[in-house]
Amino acid sequence: MSSLLRSVREEPRPPGPPPRGWRDWALVAVLAPAAVLEGALRPDLPWRTASVVLTVALLPTLLWRRTNPLLMVAIAFGACGLAGLLTTGEAPALNAMAFVLFLAYALVRWGSGREAVAGAAIAYAKVVLSVAFDGMGGADAFGAFAILSAAMAAGGALRYRARARQRELEQAKLLERERLARDLHDTVAHHVSAIAIRAQAGLATAAADPDAATDALRVIETEASRTLTEMRAIVRVLRADGPPEAAGQRVGDVAALASAAESGPAVEVRMSGDLGEVPPPVAAVVYRLAQESVTNARRHARRATRIEVSVAADDTAVRLRVRDDGEPAGPRPADAAGYGLAGMRERAGLLGGTCEAGPDPDRGWTVTAVLPRAGWAR
Repeated sequence: MSSLLRSVREEPRPPGPPPRGWRDWALVAVLAPAAVLEGALRPDLPWRTASVVLTVALLPTLLWRRTNPLLMVAIAFGACGLAGLLTTGEAPALNAMAFVLFLAYALVRWGSGREAVAGAAIAYAKVVLSVAFDGMGGADAFGAFAILSAAMAAGGALRYRARARQRELEQAKLLERERLARDLHDTVAHHVSAIAIRAQAGLATAAADPDAATDALRVIETEASRTLTEMRAIVRVLRADGPPEAAGQRVGDVAALASAAESGPAVEVRMSGDLGEVPPPVAAVVYRLAQESVTNARRHARRATRIEVSVAADDTAVRLRVRDDGEPAGPRPADAAGYGLAGMRERAGLLGGTCEAGPDPDRGWTVTAVLPRAGWAR
């Protein structure tokens, strides 16, 4: 039990709480007039003015519930408890005060372990004070404890779910890096074999044909430079923040997607620009993105008749566009292997590129990606 409490106290805050947005302001804007209206219409409300003022004054705590959850809980529940003490058994109580459940939820969802424990103690203490000084009955107290606990449990469940999802994504990224590192290893082995063959040829012809030996040395220099670059890429791809380079496919392999499946909508591939010198890591990611986009379109595009794939390259970047003509629908289901668009964005982003997807205005779904040629070598 002590180890469990220690692990809870040492739990850090979850990363990346959502910034304050228009929904937060809208929530406050809706609850404020609702509190005023309730205060004006309820005939049985004690301390009418104080109830309305207290509720409206505490509503802004919703705006900081994710960034400062413990402080907001302390302010809201502390103010309510103090109001109960000052009104000698007739605490201001509007139904609109139920917004404090959002604070209890956010406390566990976005707070650290210590903050969650301290905030829960403050919230439960307020209920105890209500029983002791406000005449709250046993049934009401039990209900208050149950509702508060349910709000906190919901926050904990969403927190656990988000963490599990993050672990799944990290595991998928790790497996992808291992696979890409193996691909790069195969490419390095190819270059090393070429170096060995050229070196043997140079030794055999050095005495009889010095020019041929010189040519062999030039090839060895080129292959050695490529090998060194790709060995550095292996090191980067195995780092936690390295880009996902690979050398298993070329950009030209995208054309094979047109005949990759016998059923489903037809795939049309158009390629333009200088595709011959695209760096292998960039080429591999272009192929992976195109392959996953086509696969998702075949699986999820309803009544689609055609999938268009276009790859265009210039001196700075390679641009991919995959579009189907399926019926309009909501967000496409995530692909289990690549975690859908999130995985595709991860691959493109680690190369310094972008990947976006969404429905077209009239019909169909489009995936676009831009990958800089030099992004992988950063």
